[in-house]
Amino acid sequence: MRAALLRLRRTTGLPVAFGGLLTDGRRQQLRIGELNGTATGALRGLAICAGNGLGGKSMALSRPCAVTDYPAARHISHEYDAAVASEGLRSVVAVPVVVHRRVRGLLYGALRRPLVLGDRVLDAAVAAARDVEQALAVRDEMQQLLARARPPATDDAVGPRDRETVREVHGELRALAPRITDRVLREELLAVCARLVPGPTAPGSATGEVSLTPRELDVLGCVASGATNAAAAGRLGLRPETVKAYLRSAMRKLGARTRLEAVVAARRAGLLP
Repeated sequence: MRAALLRLRRTTGLPVAFGGLLTDGRRQQLRIGELNGTATGALRGLAICAGNGLGGKSMALSRPCAVTDYPAARHISHEYDAAVASEGLRSVVAVPVVVHRRVRGLLYGALRRPLVLGDRVLDAAVAAARDVEQALAVRDEMQQLLARARPPATDDAVGPRDRETVREVHGELRALAPRITDRVLREELLAVCARLVPGPTAPGSATGEVSLTPRELDVLGCVASGATNAAAAGRLGLRPETVKAYLRSAMRKLGARTRLEAVVAARRAGLLP
């Protein structure tokens, strides 16, 4: 949300931006949690309900809404006039953040003068909201995968079907990680991936003996799930030729002659679950 507000100000030229994420899905209510360019704290923590004010109208309609002069606008309700007046806002645009057809948040951009906000401004505000939508969609996917990943205390504690589920989730999490722009969230995900790897299984094996790059591990994880080079490329956002190059490099480091040998060697070295 913070990065999206910075982008909104930079691309629209609007001096004020603020927004928040849904806190109560049943009541369609969100709180303004991020402010950028504001002069006061009047908007922070403001609870926006669907149908109320400009933002509430945007939530109810699931589309951008704008007013040229907020205090005088006739097509919105005015529950939030006091906070808006404290900040001195006049022209305001509100854009919903919609993920899987559900409103998950709102982004606002505003001027302290009553000017018409043109299509360029509206398009840029919508693009900023799309950034948040993509981030939330990735976070949702990550949480669903984490819910499936219940690493056992030892690899012997689960049957073949459970072990394959862990391997499948590990590969999907590794493929998801590069799409996450939030560094903290990405590191958290990779830490979970590491927990799914039980460690060396062959006598004398040690992870320090073989060092694979993150992308080589990503490719091997896809190969381990049965993906072709083309399928792995689609999952990882790479070209098939690039996937092939990473696979060749991993095979060379593992001393493997085939894809299957590479996967087996990586598992024995504790690099894959």
